[in-house]
Amino acid sequence: MVDLEKAIIARLESHGETFEILLDPAVTDLVKQGKKVDPAEYMAVEEIFKNAGKGTRPAEEKLREAFGTGDVREIALAILERGEVQMTAEQRREMLEAKRNRVIAYISANAINPQTKLPHPAVRIGLALDEAKFHADPFKPFEKEVEEAMKLLRPLIPIKFEKSTVAVKLKGEDYGRCFEDISGKGTVTREEWTQDGSWIGVVEIPAGLVPELTEKLRNKTKGGASVKLVK
Repeated sequence: MVDLEKAIIARLESHGETFEILLDPAVTDLVKQGKKVDPAEYMAVEEIFKNAGKGTRPAEEKLREAFGTGDVREIALAILERGEVQMTAEQRREMLEAKRNRVIAYISANAINPQTKLPHPAVRIGLALDEAKFHADPFKPFEKEVEEAMKLLRPLIPIKFEKSTVAVKLKGEDYGRCFEDISGKGTVTREEWTQDGSWIGVVEIPAGLVPELTEKLRNKTKGGASVKLVK
């Protein structure tokens, strides 16, 4: 549960009553993205309030009249989905900054400069978004934010999303320490073990992550890993 000092208020007015909950700001983004959440995991206090600031609670019959249930989790989810979120200026600033950083990190990892076939550094993407006057929205779905950012970036820098296919070869003793890095960054579409005990895998991966994966595998295997671009 989030600390009360950091909690925001989600409010819904229904049936002539006001219903409020105190919760972690992070949950709003998840709900707007359509992801299933358990509100109880994000509530500062597992209670429904009439006025959270004063600590007053609505009558049980009012809850059932407005929501058809007295279950706190069901009511909390209804408030999140249908109500409005109130937050301080500082909380909003922090959410905006976090959302912007997520967008930049995602684009840097998944997009490349089609002229050089290399990823753009996050700093360059951030500067270009500043120039384009990109403003993150804490409540807009993340995918929509990325689309908007890419639309603003294309007139300023050569950039596009692209997948690459790489062939990775590891010695048998290196497989265990490296496979999590491979599967965490891409999708293994084919794999086999050779007669000498080596592992060979064909991996589909965001083009922007190829240099990072290559460096990580070679560092972990002391240069023993082979990473070759297939397409």
